[in-house]
Amino acid sequence: MAKEIRSPLPGTFYRKPSPDDPPFVEDGGSVEVGTTIGLVEVMKSFHEVKAEEAGTNVVFKVENEDPVMAGHILAEMD
Repeated sequence: MAKEIRSPLPGTFYRKPSPDDPPFVEDGGSVEVGTTIGLVEVMKSFHEVKAEEAGTNVVFKVENEDPVMAGHILAEMD
């Protein structure tokens, strides 16, 4: 079963720290516990989304700047 990373808040999901920077994590990449995978922006406040488990082969289920709801699956990994 794939591990899931879910949005903690409703807002807009960003995969990059700024428009000119590379994504926090590339599709197919791996993460450690505590790795930041993106940001959720709520009313001009940015909240880091961190991996709670280590995993490989990260596959994002939402695009950069997509709206998300709390509990929405942002990414899955092995």
